[in-house]
Amino acid sequence: MTGEIPAGLLVPLIEGLVEDPPWRRFLEALRLAVAGDYASLVFRPLPLGTPEARVIHLYSGHASPPPVSRHYRENLYLRDPMPYHAMAEGRTYRLDELLQFGEPSHDAYLTQLLVPSGMNHLRMIRFAQSGAERHGVSGWITVTRREGEFGAEVDVLLESLGPFVRPALAGFVALERERMTAAVAREAVRRLNFGWLTLDGEGRVLDADALGGRMLADGARIARGKDGRLTARDAGLRRQLLAAIRELAQDSHARPRAIVLGREPWLDLLLVPSGQRMGTTQAAPAIIGYLHADNWSSADRCDQLAQLFDLAPSEARLALALSRGMSISEAAPELGLTVESARTYSKRIYAKTGARGQADLVRFIHRSVLVIA
Repeated sequence: MTGEIPAGLLVPLIEGLVEDPPWRRFLEALRLAVAGDYASLVFRPLPLGTPEARVIHLYSGHASPPPVSRHYRENLYLRDPMPYHAMAEGRTYRLDELLQFGEPSHDAYLTQLLVPSGMNHLRMIRFAQSGAERHGVSGWITVTRREGEFGAEVDVLLESLGPFVRPALAGFVALERERMTAAVAREAVRRLNFGWLTLDGEGRVLDADALGGRMLADGARIARGKDGRLTARDAGLRRQLLAAIRELAQDSHARPRAIVLGREPWLDLLLVPSGQRMGTTQAAPAIIGYLHADNWSSADRCDQLAQLFDLAPSEARLALALSRGMSISEAAPELGLTVESARTYSKRIYAKTGARGQADLVRFIHRSVLVIA
């Protein structure tokens, strides 16, 4: 038997997915709706019923007094007699259906935890939602009172929550996994010192991450112009940016364009067509720009290369220049070398690093621990 869910419960149940802590208003509204002293939602968001699953406990109302809670954690927890996973999914249970009165462990649970906590009268219901890859979520809603038994209308209300609580729990678990995945990805990108920004077809900046935002705000290399377009202080860089943006905006299959924005410290930008033509809550970008900044100075990087590959200082400086895309003829005058000397140094570099050429050298350096140093 089921009934309609009051809007005062349904709305906070949906909105509670993004609250911190989640479902705070929902549990408060549920406690008031059943005239209870306490309402809780406990769920395990990992493989169903496994001991290692992390338990999340949310509640509204009066929780157990601190000494009682401590006694539960230290003494009663491992002997908790409640048949949580044996409960039929979607059915409400009374206290006398969950505990076997006269059984010593059950009586101890009642007299040492429930009664001192004011949970003399209780209703509990289990909701389960299966998920992909053997994962899912199993949750329990409990409402309690110190005085007065719950009526049949409370059973009806709790059982009517099923079609809404199940997907809400599954949605929360999916969000938590996505948050964790995003956090790990953000940390990896942060360690690699990459950032991004997005542009529309006219070159206007739509969005940026923290690194991209800092670069735009600083304005030393790139900036957001008064018209919102991506620009640069240096006239040569401005022309490169304008040409690359125009080409990529006109041809979604154009090859990515790499632009060196600065050499000391190193900063480069890769512009690629996004391939996205449909947005969700905002305009889809036409171009994505990937920024890579090196917080270390060239001198620091040369020291690290020398230590890692046993290079002489002059060899390390040339190796760094080659790894940043310069040819030997370009790097030689910048380092105060003749082209012939630079070629000699490059042979020593290849011998010490095991690289068979410049492409190999770039891979070795950019796949080494220096990337996350």
